[in-house]
Amino acid sequence: MGVLEFFQSDWFNTHIYLLLAGGMGGALLLSLLPRIEYWADRLSTFFMFLSVGTLGVLAVLVFYEVVARKLFNGGSIGLQELEWHLYGVTFLFGIGYTMAHDKHVRVDILYSRFPKKVQLGINFAGILLFAIPLAILVVTQTLPFVADSYLQNERSGDPGGLCCRWIIKSTIVVAFILLYIQSAGELRKTYLRWREV
Repeated sequence: MGVLEFFQSDWFNTHIYLLLAGGMGGALLLSLLPRIEYWADRLSTFFMFLSVGTLGVLAVLVFYEVVARKLFNGGSIGLQELEWHLYGVTFLFGIGYTMAHDKHVRVDILYSRFPKKVQLGINFAGILLFAIPLAILVVTQTLPFVADSYLQNERSGDPGGLCCRWIIKSTIVVAFILLYIQSAGELRKTYLRWREV
């Protein structure tokens, strides 16, 4: 049985909690590595630069599409689809960086009133119980989706649309693997800050 067949098996779907527990334990072990937070931040920064680059390309494509459509009655379905894909890449590759710089959305009606040590404890628990399981679930549930797309050589249903849809679908897997690594780094950062307080 291959890896993808395992993720699609009935056994996996009924015992997913084992994978989640193993993944959370793996993240805790990963957080024990010296300087993991440094390398996770560097990796997230690299992908953020890719994200910014795709945003620049996206701006140029949108400008081109508007000019071609309004002035020359032209345009391309393939370029429109590429715009959607680049927007997705921009968002997905920014997730880890956002977490590394504590710019993610947080409902802090009560959180801001807690002592610093309690805030750090909440951050640690939130990363361990929510961010890491989310990353694990998204990766494991998306891998078969990407593999099917690759095996079928999925392409756009629209005439003139893009081929190789598995490429854009695989960015979901990459983004959430980055989130998992960044989460391990954040666990270490949070623990070190908690010790200092």
